[in-house]
Amino acid sequence: MQTLLTLIRALTEIDAISGDERPLVRFLAKRLSEAGLEVSGDAAGNLFAVRRGARPGPTLLVAAHMDEIGMMVKSIEREGFLRFEKVGGVIDALLPARVVRVKGVTGIVGIKAGHYMSEAERTQVRRHTEMYIDIGCKSADEVAALGIRIGDPIAFVSPVVQVGPNPALVAGKALDNRAGCALLLHLLLDGPAPAAGTLVGAFTVQEEVGLKGAAVAAERWRPDLALAVDTMPTGDTPDMSWQKDLNVGIGRGPAIQVMSGAGGRGNLLHPVVRDFLTAVATEDEVPVQYCTFTGGNNDSAAMAWAAEGVAAGSLTLPRRYSHSPVELMDLNDAVAAYRLMAGVLGRMDRLPSFTFL
Repeated sequence: MQTLLTLIRALTEIDAISGDERPLVRFLAKRLSEAGLEVSGDAAGNLFAVRRGARPGPTLLVAAHMDEIGMMVKSIEREGFLRFEKVGGVIDALLPARVVRVKGVTGIVGIKAGHYMSEAERTQVRRHTEMYIDIGCKSADEVAALGIRIGDPIAFVSPVVQVGPNPALVAGKALDNRAGCALLLHLLLDGPAPAAGTLVGAFTVQEEVGLKGAAVAAERWRPDLALAVDTMPTGDTPDMSWQKDLNVGIGRGPAIQVMSGAGGRGNLLHPVVRDFLTAVATEDEVPVQYCTFTGGNNDSAAMAWAAEGVAAGSLTLPRRYSHSPVELMDLNDAVAAYRLMAGVLGRMDRLPSFTFL
């Protein structure tokens, strides 16, 4: 668990907004190459690492998206303030007075002094288009001297911290999906070799803005089985209903989504994939949760429809306060997901047939 926490902390400190995941790609590629793995990339920005079993066999593709939600510089005011656009599911209400970083420069999403706010300004949410970022510059020329230009990514500054008396509870920015990246990196570096065949680790791009990188990755590798390792919201807080909204909670193991997207427009989990993952979890005594998640999707939804069709599912780590700079998760869920993935690798010499015949 401590290894995972160390990896997660290191990965969340690297800013990788959708569309410019290069800093994280470079970090991961270095670690994977130093370990002697086969490492490659593509023009989309995806990063791949390959581990081969001692015998020929099927291909397992495990995907974890690298990108995080954030903002992008839209324009630069004459007085040196930055206007911005949102990238991904950023929540307007969480922006004012937030610490951010652009090109390594720390800034603050500006907010009017409380002394001069009207009652409406105190209680109503402003649109992001009305906000600005203060990076301590007095002119547009000072901003340009820092190398900041239109289109540069802007990330939240919110380091991972441990929460409360349980050392496994951690919160911070970009746990979606640096937690998944840490799991996949740990699996590639220290996990068991496939019992047969090939493990392809795919660190994908632009999941937060349309599952884009995963579609390219699955088309390239055309695996026999694809798993997305990601995070998802929970229904275990006072503002959610366990039965009506979402029956997923932290500390209960990874969630297997049997349906994602409104009306199943994301991924309807392949029934044989569900049975296979359930059998592995049961045999290895790994706790899992099952849910329908209509509030979003993950990379499995794109991978399932690559090439002639791919048997695809997901292992999602429950996290509270989704798409905020203080996402909270239980590391025990990550450990359970790791054990389940290791169990799949150990059974790659006897994967079931995923056809419907």
